[in-house]
This record gives sequence, structure tokens and C-alpha cells, in this order.
Amino acid sequence: MTRWAIEKDRITITAVLIILIGGLFAFFSLPQDEDPGFTIRTALVLTYFPGASPERVENLVTDRIEEAVQEMPELDFLQSVSRTGTSIVFVNIQERYKEMRPIWDDLRRKVERAGQNLPEGSIGPFVNDEFGDVFGILLTLTGEGYSYAELKEIADEVRDELLLIEEAAKVEIFGAQEERVFIEYNNARLAELGLSAAQLQQILSSRNIIIPGGDVRIGVERVSLEPSGNYETLEDLKQTVIRPAGRNELVYLGDVADVYRDYVDPPNAVVRSSGTPALALGISLREDGDILDLGRRVRETVRVLQAGYPIGVEIESIAFQPDRVEAKVQDFVRNLLQAVAIVLLVMLLSLGMRTGFVVASLIPAAMLLSLIIMAFVGIGLNQMTLAALIIALGMLIDNAIVMSESIQVQAQAGKTVLQAAIDSGAELRVPLLTSSLTTAAAFLPFYLAKSSSGEYTGVIFVVVTITLLSSWLLSLTMTPLLCVKYLKVGKKTGSGGTGSPFLAGYRALLLSLLRHRWLTVAAVLLLFFVTLATFGFVPKLFFPSADRDFFTAQLRMPTGTAIETTDDLAREVEGFLAGEPGVVNWATFIGGGEPRYILNANVEQTNPAYAFMLINTPSADQVPDAMRRLDAFCRLRFPDLVATIRPSEYGPPVVKPIQVRVSGRDSDILFPLVEQVKVELRTISGIRNVTDDWGRRTKKLLVEINQPRARRAGVTSQDVALSLRSTLSGLETTQFREGSEIIPVTLRSVAADRQDIGKLESLNVFSQTSGRPVPLGQVADVRVAWESSKILRRDRLKTITVEADLEPGVTAAGINAIFEPWLDRQRRSWPTGIRSELG
Repeated sequence: MTRWAIEKDRITITAVLIILIGGLFAFFSLPQDEDPGFTIRTALVLTYFPGASPERVENLVTDRIEEAVQEMPELDFLQSVSRTGTSIVFVNIQERYKEMRPIWDDLRRKVERAGQNLPEGSIGPFVNDEFGDVFGILLTLTGEGYSYAELKEIADEVRDELLLIEEAAKVEIFGAQEERVFIEYNNARLAELGLSAAQLQQILSSRNIIIPGGDVRIGVERVSLEPSGNYETLEDLKQTVIRPAGRNELVYLGDVADVYRDYVDPPNAVVRSSGTPALALGISLREDGDILDLGRRVRETVRVLQAGYPIGVEIESIAFQPDRVEAKVQDFVRNLLQAVAIVLLVMLLSLGMRTGFVVASLIPAAMLLSLIIMAFVGIGLNQMTLAALIIALGMLIDNAIVMSESIQVQAQAGKTVLQAAIDSGAELRVPLLTSSLTTAAAFLPFYLAKSSSGEYTGVIFVVVTITLLSSWLLSLTMTPLLCVKYLKVGKKTGSGGTGSPFLAGYRALLLSLLRHRWLTVAAVLLLFFVTLATFGFVPKLFFPSADRDFFTAQLRMPTGTAIETTDDLAREVEGFLAGEPGVVNWATFIGGGEPRYILNANVEQTNPAYAFMLINTPSADQVPDAMRRLDAFCRLRFPDLVATIRPSEYGPPVVKPIQVRVSGRDSDILFPLVEQVKVELRTISGIRNVTDDWGRRTKKLLVEINQPRARRAGVTSQDVALSLRSTLSGLETTQFREGSEIIPVTLRSVAADRQDIGKLESLNVFSQTSGRPVPLGQVADVRVAWESSKILRRDRLKTITVEADLEPGVTAAGINAIFEPWLDRQRRSWPTGIRSELG
């Protein structure tokens, strides 16, 4: 190979030029993204069972869905959350599977089959297999003086324009408030007219229709008939004619109820941008797309749109992944140039100018050849591939140094440079190949690991191998050719010549070690085992914190907290951030449902007691101080708050660094054991925020209907349920259609009746048959009951997970090493059927 490269020098030079030009082209054309990506092997199965308690949801809905899903051979484990009226099943697939579409299709078939066995009144189940979509660009839309409906119109326009960008796969709007048309009635007024909420619902439904009236032939034409009846305006709704029971007069709906248009109260979720009400737009990158190109197009589109909107409408960037990717690429280019400069300087000082340039030329050539190969095999530029290229920088130069040094030494011994180059190539091609492959093999465990972490980091092995083999190939072809053309060898070359004091001392040391070979081997083995022993003192952290210029704050109030209370708390935290010099801007998502702004983000499902904040700082250096001040404020100001404030991290998502799962069938047995685990964890230094994922029990008002009394009063259990729902939560009656918008019409009592718990027993229950009102206290007893706010299961067993955060500088591996022996001892005394494991 070496002889051929030297003799066919024109072909070799042409190939090198092609490598240089093709490598530069590949560098600018390779797809770029922040993360190498790993498959999110989780899907959600969501089912609604309105009004059912968590226990009923678990038994009647969740268990049946889990039973069907558990038949899938690809299943790794199941997780489920059963809340009042809602069942969420997380289906996690084994990490060895990468082609998910057939698996998700099979999941849908099994869920559809299970849906046939769900109780009457359930809604769903719905399968969400797009749980892992990443919105690398997150924009917020604010408008001073604009309502949510007006902001939503603007957000729809912006979304439509962004979807025209070729690199954009999906654009979603977060924080949009649902509109409703409310019909608020007074219980006393309805009782006076002898009307019930159910009767009003029937009247509105029968009035608001879109039914064809047929057609009629007129001469040669056939004309269709369309009867009126559809509500066109709120005034039409107010003019709905109502006939009170037992009376001849007619009244209008507007005379007996207040009809107005507003938003859902309380809201399901709220978004604010730096304290201002906002909507958020998440933009995801298409598969194999270029995030930098997407970023440029998004900025240009936003600039054009912003210029066309009135003053006050602002579109602000909260998370912009292209900037981080561009910074990573620029950092890699700087590292590459620095490596070339350092190698060149060292070579110039030790081997002379000519040898220095010959050796240093291998770095850019090997890098560019690696980029060409990466383009052919479909590997783009991301954090892991750039890290691999930087790792390889320090190793690929070895091949050129060894080759040029061998040529130099053999030429000094009397051979011509040409012969020295050919002989060195023949002598070193196998040793250099072996050295390159063994070095690459050090990264092989990343590639072989069948896990998300392995999928995330496995590309390091591939890129390092490509780079080192590229270095090996060029060191046997380009380097000898450059040595033959430019290397001038005399009897001595620089300070590293054959007669230098350094070489004489090295030779003496080497001969001494060879004479005492057994002692030398023993010393090396001793050093090896001493080194292994010291590994125990090195902190173990597989993925470090990322050097990004933002951090997150997860704010969790006690389970059962109203979203209004969570909102008030978030406003206080925002007030603190507004005065912080180390904070640029932030976005707040109240009630859960924040977008997956990076691949390893943990997205919370809808939760009124939860708020998420994404906080930007001027630089990554200011993140630790800003986090520390915010954490101190939250600890001092809110004793009931569990604030998890952490920097961005690399690798697959980690919910909590410390997790202990305790599983069984009876939660009454599990909770005392969980308390033992909590107490023990709190005694370990370096741990904070020890909680469990079930939360505290919540109270509910149990309406126990006395069936004999209800029968005598002429009301049924359904009458009681409908009356309660329409009075307190509201009852959807019909739909108000406006253009392409469909707005539900909700019937409910006035605020004075539904927000005063003291009026509950005097609330009127209307008979659907007779329309006569009966006070609730006459047919039912109201008492307070306590229940679990949610029931969590793992592999169909009730599972309580004890979670904890870590103090700065403390690792999960170190805590687990202390805690696990205690857990092993405790397991021996636990009842049969109780399982536990570290998360």
C-alpha cells in the first residue's frame, strides 16, 4: 500500500485533494442536531371514566387495559396512574426493539379489543404513540391587551406559516384556553318555574339542530330545503323559548339564565412568558433534518410575521436548540484548530519544521475523511459524534508520529528516504492497525449495551473507529508520500537525534528494565491493581450535567392543591426571578403538559398541583448561582413546596436520581414500609426532598343517597348525579358553531350556589320526570371521606416509589452503596409478596 501510494503519487495527491474538498462539503451538509437520539419506547393509553373514584378507575378500566397489553411479547414493563375519572397506562417496550411502528399497531389492536369490555360511560381508550416528539424550538406569543382567543388566532397563523418550512415536522400550540358558552341559572328561579337543568338541556339540544329537510322538484330543478334552528349568535341562544311546567306563558332563556362566552374555569393548564400570559409554540425537526437550517428558516419566518403584527404582539424564543448545536460545532472547529496548532508546535520543537508539518497534516485530513465516511453511513453531527471526534483528536496523531519517526530513524541509519518509507509501511501496517483497533475497542461497550444509554452513546465507538482507521490509512499512504517529498534527513535531526542525552538516558533505562524483566512485570502488575483499587474513590456519574445556559424548576405542591393555588405560587416565584440579574427570560407551564423541549426531558401529565419553569441565563457559568438562589428562596418561602431545581443533563431521562420502588397488592401494607424507607433515607447525608409519588390522601364529599327517601320524593340516583354535576361542574348541553370553531355550551348554576359549600345540602335536586325540586338533604347524607388521589401500578402491582434529590457534588451511586445494605436487611422481615428495587 505504501509503495503504491508513493509510486502513484499523482493519484495519491488527487485522492487527498478529493478528501479535503469532499470532507469540507460533508461538514457543511451533514445533518446537525443536539442529541444523537434514542428511541422513546413508551406509549400512553388514556381512558376517561367521568365521576369514578381512583379505586373504581383502577378496577374497571386500568386493570382491563393492562391485562390486554400484557399479552404483547415485546413488553418490558407497565406503569399506570388511576386518578378520579382518568386512567393513564404507560406501555414501555424492551430496549432491544428499534422498529416501533409494528409494535404500536399491535398495541392499538389490543387496546381496541380491551375497550369493548370497559364499563358504560367510559370514553376511549386512546393510544398516544407520539409521546417522544421533541420540540427543539420553543417560542412564546404574548400580546398586551389581547385575549386568549385573539392570541389563539395569531398562533394559528404563525403555526400555519411555520408548517410550510421543509425542515419542520410538527408545530403544536401549548397553553390555549378552551372557550365555552356558559348558561348560568339560579336554583331558586328554576324551582319557581318548575324547571330542571335536565329539562333545559333537552330544550337546547332539540332547538340547536342541523338536520336536512329533504328536497323538492321545481320544474327542471331539484331544490334542497334547510330548516333553521342552528344557533348563529349568542342572541339566538338567549332567545330560546322555554315553556315552564304547568303554565301557558312562554319565557326566553335570557330571562331565566345569564348567557355569556368565557374560558374554562378553572383552566386545565396555563402558560406565561416571563410573567406575562402567553401561548407557546413548539416546533419539531423532521427525521434526518438539519436543525441549523430549521433555526434559520424559523428566525426568518418569525421576523417577517412579527413585522406584520400590531405593536404589543411579541414572539420570543425560550428554547432554541439550533443555537446550542451551532455553538457545539464551533467549539469542535476550535478544538480541531487548537489540536493542529499544538501538534505543529510540539513537532516543530522536537522534530523540526518539515517533520512537524508532515505529522500535523494528518489531523485535518483524517478528520475530513471521517466526515465523508460518516455521510455515507448516515451519521450526522451531534453532541456524541462531536465528542467522539474530539476524543479521537488526541489519538489519531499517534499513527503519523510513529510512521514519520520510523522513516526518519531508518533514513538516518543509511537508507534512502524512499526505501525507509516503504520498509516502515511494511513493518508498521499491522502493529498500527492493531493499535487503532484495540483503542477503538475501549469504546465498544457503549455500542454493545442494549439500553437507551447505549443507544445514546453507541455512536462514540463508531465515530472513533472510523477516525482511527482513517488515520491508519492516511499514515500508510499520505504521510510516507509527504516524507519522501519534503523530509530532509541528516546524521542528526533536532534534539531527538540518535546521540541526544535524552535518547541515551532512555536507552539506559530500557536496558535496565529488560535485565530485570520479572521485577519489571511485577511492578507493572502491582501498579495495575493499585490503580483498580483507587477506582472506588472516584465519584461514579455516567452522564454529567450539560453545559447549557438554562435550567429547570419543577414545583410540586401537595396532591389535591387547586390549580389557582399553584398559579399564585408560580407568580411569586416569577416575581423573584424578575429581580434576578442572572436570568434573561423564562417560560412557566402551570398544570403540567409542558412540551418535550429536549430529548431527555421528563414531561409531566396534567396535574393541577404542578408547575414547570424553563429559565434562561446569560451563560452556562451563571446557572449554578441562579439555581442556588432560587432554591434558597423556595425553601424559605414555601414550606409545603417540593422544588426540584436542576441543570440540563445529558443522556436518557432520569425522573429522580434516587428511587426506591416498593410493590405489592395491598396499599395499607405498603405505606408503613414506605415510611420506614423514607426515615432511613433522611438519615443519609447528601439527600433532600424525600417524598413518594402517591402523595398524601385527599378528601372528598361522599353523597350517600338514601334510596327509600329518594323513592318517596320521586327522584332517582341519576337525578341526584345530574343535578350535582350541572350545579357544581356544569353540564354540556349542545354546541355553539362559529365559522370553523365549535364551542361547547355548558349549563351550570351561578357562582354563589356552586362555590358555597354551606348551600350543598339545600341544593335542589330535580326529578327528570316531574320536574319537581327536592333539597338534597332530604334524600341524601353528605359526609367527608378520604381516598388516595391516585393509584400507581407497575406490572399490575400497586407500586409506591420513594424519591429523593441530591445535594450538589453527591452521586446516586454513592448514596445507593450506603442505602442498599440496609434495604437488603429490611426485606427479610417484610411480609410475603412485597417486592422492592432501586430505580
